[in-house]
Amino acid sequence: MQSVETETRTYNPPSKNIPHGVWVLGFVSLLMDVSSELIHSLLPMFMVTTLGASAQEVGWIEGIAESTALIIKVFSGALSDYLGKRKGLAVFGYALAALTKPLFALAPTIGVVFAARLLDRIGKGVRGAPRDALVADLSPPEIRGAAFGLRQALDAVGATLGPLLAVGFMLIWADHFRTVFWVAVIPGAACVLLLIFGLREPTSTRKIKRINPIRRENLRRMPASYWWVVGIGAVFTLARFSEAFLVLRAQDSGIAIALVPLAIVAMNLAFSVSAYPFGKLSDHMSHQALLALGLVMLIAADLLLAMGQHWTIITAGILLWGVHLGATQGLLATMVANAAPPDLRGTAYGFFNLVSGVAMLFASVFAGLLWEKMGAAATFYAGASFCTIALATLAGYSLAGLRPT
Repeated sequence: MQSVETETRTYNPPSKNIPHGVWVLGFVSLLMDVSSELIHSLLPMFMVTTLGASAQEVGWIEGIAESTALIIKVFSGALSDYLGKRKGLAVFGYALAALTKPLFALAPTIGVVFAARLLDRIGKGVRGAPRDALVADLSPPEIRGAAFGLRQALDAVGATLGPLLAVGFMLIWADHFRTVFWVAVIPGAACVLLLIFGLREPTSTRKIKRINPIRRENLRRMPASYWWVVGIGAVFTLARFSEAFLVLRAQDSGIAIALVPLAIVAMNLAFSVSAYPFGKLSDHMSHQALLALGLVMLIAADLLLAMGQHWTIITAGILLWGVHLGATQGLLATMVANAAPPDLRGTAYGFFNLVSGVAMLFASVFAGLLWEKMGAAATFYAGASFCTIALATLAGYSLAGLRPT
C-alpha cells in the first residue's frame, strides 16, 4: 500500500481559549444563516400560498435540495484534502449561496424556486466539509468539542435572527414575501467578505504530496469507529427530515402567516443556547450517552408535534427539536474529526455527509408523501419510529465495543 504523508498544520499552543479562526468561522455561519433563514423560514408558505405547491412538492424540493448539499460535501471534502487547502473552497461555497438570494425574490414559478434552492444548497455542499475540517485543523483536540459547539451555537444564533427579521419585515410590509427576500442579499454578501478578509488558514509545515484521497487504500485507513459514526449519522437523518415541515406544522396550528417563522426562531433559539454547553460536555463524557439523550429528546419532540393541537404544545415540540440539535450536531462532527486520520478529514466529512444526504432525500420525500396522504401526525409518528431504529443502531455500536476517541 502506498504510504500517505500526513499533513502537519501549525496550531496555536494548546489552550482553553477557542482559536480566533473558529470565532471567524462561527460569525461567517451566523451571517449566512441570517441570510438563508430570512428566506427559508418563509419559503414553504411562499411555495404553497403564492405559487400553489402541494406538501408533497415541498417535500421533493426540500429533500432533493438538502440531500444535494450533503452529497456534494464528499467531493469538496476530498478536494480540500487533495489540495491541502480549505479556505478557497469555503469562500466559493458561501459566495455561490449569496448569489442565489435574488433568485428567490424574482422567482415567478416553482421551477425557478427549485433551481435557486438547488444552487443555494450546492453552495452549502461545497463549503460544508472544508469548513468543518478547518474547525478541526484550528482546534487543539482537548477543546475540539467546545470549538464545534461554539460554531454550531453561532450558526444557530443566525438561524434565530433570520426568522425574527422575517417576522418583523412581514408585519411591516404586509406579508409581501418578495420584498423580504431582497433583504437577505445584505448579510449574504457580508458573510463572504468576512471569510475572505477575516480568516487566515493554518499553513502546512512541509510540502503536501498530492494524492487521490478517495482511493481504495486511503479509504481503508478509515477505522471501523468512523464507519459506525457514518451509519449512526444516517439513521439520525432519517429520523429528522427537513425543517420545512416544522413551518407547515406551525401554520397548521392556526398561527397567522406573518408569525409562523417564530417556529424556526424557537427551534434555533433552543439550538443556539444548548449547542455550546453540550459541546463542552462532550469533551468530558460518553459520546454514546449524549447521542442517546439527543434521540430521546427527538422522540419526545415528534410525539408532541404529532399529538398536539394547541400552539403551546407545538411550540414545546419545536423547542425540544432544537435542544436535540444542540446535543447532537456538534457531537457528530467531533466524532468524525476524532475518528478520521488528519490528512483525510475533509474526505471523512464528505463521506459522512454523502450517506446522510441519501437519507435526507428519502426522509423528506417520505415525510411529504405521508403528510399529503395521511396528515401531519403520521409524518411525525414516522420520525419517532426512525428514532427508535437509531437508538437500536447506537446500542449495536456500544455492544460492538467501538468507542470514538
